[in-house]
Amino acid sequence: MPVEGPAEAHEFLDLCGLRCPLPALFARRALLRGGPGVRVMVRADDPMARIDIPHMCHQEGFEVVSLREAGGALEAVLRRPPADS
Repeated sequence: MPVEGPAEAHEFLDLCGLRCPLPALFARRALLRGGPGVRVMVRADDPMARIDIPHMCHQEGFEVVSLREAGGALEAVLRRPPADS
């Protein structure tokens, strides 16, 4: 997956320090609040976020644009599909 950063995202969420299931729930809320086509970059240091966030995206129909490890945390760029998808 390509690596994207905050410049490519509409919103950045620093969720470090939060534990399961909060990172996935806050990411979901941001994607829903942002509307169709929104991109959200999430940074989370909870080990379960590596599983929970992609799983939430799969369940909700969101796209995982990129995932990477940086400084002991997960950085994920997530996208809500456009309305016409």
